[in-house]
Amino acid sequence: MPVSLPPALELSLDLLCCPTCRTYRLYPDGNALRCPAGHTFDIARHGYAGLLTGTRATSGDDAVMVQARERFLSTGGYAPIRDVVARLAAAAAPERATVLDVGCGTGYYLAGVLDQLPGSRGLGLDTSVRALRSAARAHARAAAAAWDVFRPFPLATAAADVVLDVFAPRNPAEFHRVLRPTGRLVVVRPTGRHLAELRERVPAMVTIDPAKEQRLHRALDPFFAVAATEEVEYLATPAGKEALDLLAMTPSARHVSRADMSGASLLPDRITVSVLATAYRPRTEHREAGPGHDLRLG
Repeated sequence: MPVSLPPALELSLDLLCCPTCRTYRLYPDGNALRCPAGHTFDIARHGYAGLLTGTRATSGDDAVMVQARERFLSTGGYAPIRDVVARLAAAAAPERATVLDVGCGTGYYLAGVLDQLPGSRGLGLDTSVRALRSAARAHARAAAAAWDVFRPFPLATAAADVVLDVFAPRNPAEFHRVLRPTGRLVVVRPTGRHLAELRERVPAMVTIDPAKEQRLHRALDPFFAVAATEEVEYLATPAGKEALDLLAMTPSARHVSRADMSGASLLPDRITVSVLATAYRPRTEHREAGPGHDLRLG
């Protein structure tokens, strides 16, 4: 069945480089994107570009995790986080900005930023096929593509005005390469208090490394300087099975037993949400990074 080129993807074509030869731009050809060297990448019927080939470093969120995330985010439980991300992004973005969301998930945060920047366009990258189906329809000006943050991005150098990294892995060198010198990187990560009540009830949840902040700044410092940081902390009051969705949408869902996941009535009805959101500006000439960039989650 023929697949027409989604308008948002057409809007972002000039950003994309062939991920195989890394030399040519991509152009539409029937149900695919193609480069002049003949490398071809399918456009999925759900509207995203399938640029990733070979073995993926991660398979991304599965269908259950994505569905739980969509349900929870639709309640507004993380709306204050999205508002801060949009404000930090908009503070330094030009009128017609290009916004890249790395590890975009369902496109929730990218859509929030684009709502604040009416003349802008966005592109979300993720490895999860199920999440990309949602991201491709998250916003009229947001395109989506399958890609792995651990690899060099299939994007032109200095293509983006804003890069978002919200609860996602990080690739500092690539963030720096694709950002314009006047651009901003916005990183959101949990504090040690994030979901504390949930962790008390479900000990199998993944713990937050106390050295997370030091690792983050050590990884980013060769490439970026802090421009502004905001702390977002509040008590969420999930009703019914919303607390279960909050648990099921996190990476901890892979480590929690079926019994824990089925005990929705035992989960707390007041849960601390606590994150740090930082806007970074690119260093004009980045310093040499130490061995091993920090690409870990959160």
